[in-house]
Amino acid sequence: MDFDILIIGGGHAGVEAAHIAHQFDLKIGLLSMPGVMLGSTPCNPSIGGVGKGQVVREIDVLGGLMPIIADKSAIQVRILNESKGPAVQSTRFQVDKDIYAATVEETLSSLQNLTIVRKKAVSISNSNDLFIVSLDDGSKLSSKKLIVTTGTFLNGKLHTGDESLSGGRHGCDKSVGLKDLFSQIKTLDTRFKTGTPPRLLKSSLNFSKMVPQESDPRTENFSSLHSRTDRFLTQVPCYITHTNTTTMETVRSNKERSPMYNGKIKAVGARYCPSLEDKAFRYPDRNEHHVFVEPETLDGESIYPNGISSSLPKDVQLDFVRSIEGFESAEIDVYGYAVEYDVVDTLELDHSLQYRELPGLYFAGQVNGTSGYEEAAGQGLIAGINAALSLKGMDPFVLDRRESYIGVLIDDLVTLKRDEPYRLFTARSENRLSIREDNSIVRMFKYRTSLGLDLDIDKKISSFMQEYDLLLGMVQSFVVRERNNSKLSEIVCSDTRGPILALSDFLSNKGLVFEQRVVSAVAISTKYDGYINRANQENARLLNLGNKRIIWEKVLTSANISTECKQRIKEHRPTTFGALKRIEGIRPATLVTVASEFL
Repeated sequence: MDFDILIIGGGHAGVEAAHIAHQFDLKIGLLSMPGVMLGSTPCNPSIGGVGKGQVVREIDVLGGLMPIIADKSAIQVRILNESKGPAVQSTRFQVDKDIYAATVEETLSSLQNLTIVRKKAVSISNSNDLFIVSLDDGSKLSSKKLIVTTGTFLNGKLHTGDESLSGGRHGCDKSVGLKDLFSQIKTLDTRFKTGTPPRLLKSSLNFSKMVPQESDPRTENFSSLHSRTDRFLTQVPCYITHTNTTTMETVRSNKERSPMYNGKIKAVGARYCPSLEDKAFRYPDRNEHHVFVEPETLDGESIYPNGISSSLPKDVQLDFVRSIEGFESAEIDVYGYAVEYDVVDTLELDHSLQYRELPGLYFAGQVNGTSGYEEAAGQGLIAGINAALSLKGMDPFVLDRRESYIGVLIDDLVTLKRDEPYRLFTARSENRLSIREDNSIVRMFKYRTSLGLDLDIDKKISSFMQEYDLLLGMVQSFVVRERNNSKLSEIVCSDTRGPILALSDFLSNKGLVFEQRVVSAVAISTKYDGYINRANQENARLLNLGNKRIIWEKVLTSANISTECKQRIKEHRPTTFGALKRIEGIRPATLVTVASEFL
């Protein structure tokens, strides 16, 4: 079979790449291993979260699939950081993992120009501007562009105590290593690691001892194509319990049996998503940690105890689980495990996620050293768009990090060397006051329209922008006589009940009707305007220096820069002073030297 674009891997990155690429009327192939569900959620079945909810809303405006599927499979929805400002508030959906994967499968199977191939790749070569993928049954696929989204499957190995199995996740086979597929591809010297907690049987838990977390009916759906707050499925609560002294002492007393601490696992895990073993030894004086008890499906028995990821032996897992309040009689359905895998050196990628030395080859998702479904989906979307645009002879599609969390993610990946799995946070953005969930359409509209497509999402966001521009103009210019001729923008900003209520009341009193999402976006933008202006002034001062170009090869000639810093500069190859500043380990003295000698 011959394709314009072939995607290897049917996880969240592969699904988004295939879905967005089909919108360009190209012949798309999606190669996924037999027995692996498309768009599966092998870790916690949730979409969104701090920084991640913003990514999902950006994916929505760009025409992606994740927000649509998340809405259709959500079983508990919440707004995180609600006590803080809108800049860091984020949406999180607990989803039914079976319904999520089934809906992905149904959606992609219905696309006329997309072929799903259920086989395993064993080798990849390229010649005459074509990529040739040989499969385990002896057949071959060819494509003009190739997107690799193999997640944790490249040379994947699972660990539970002394038990080790090949595979990318529980019950699935592994993929061969990158060096076996591509002799030219550079991987990191260090393998990465992720993990998962034991899955518990719902019927064995005592929920009356736990604190319930109900679904929040005010939470807005992710997709612009759906109504704001109507749900597709029945909503159920999640619960909270905690570890205790017995739990943590059980872990600490079995340190020598943990593959993470006895030398069996040498891969590096995510600092911001620690296993229970990490918590036990990183915080020896702390024994109480949150455990979020989350259903994996509406009707099934599987419960995900978020917060107790572990690769300890099965008997130890059962002991520490049963020490937790509400888990005293818990039965384990699937034991927790750690998985280590190969990772691409993303410094070899450009901002389109194309491998520099092999044009036409793209990488996206966890194989790039990221963690999280949302980060994977965002990368898959960008790789799919760029592969399609390249075929059409158009310029690469690159999101500015000042306007997008996906832009922050990709810029960090391709300019900073990875020494641990990457996780996106709002704190990673220098411009987080401006790149909020509420204004995702405003920020991403120009990017979507630049693609020249005309689908349902394009009509929906165009309608939003027309209302937004109209209402924003009214707020900026209206004078309200009833309030001493104050400008409406001043009233919105000063109303102690909040900007959204102030603007909503005004519109209601005047008999004006706008979509509620538009009202929220205009009200919050108005409220934040002064803060953003001040932040922009400071950012402009820093960016003026940060945007200055440097030639990293020349920087290496300086006698006033340490060998260590020169090694990091050579690895990262920064092209601007700002990129140089973001390299971990670059000393202030090096920045002073570069600023004085090369700017």
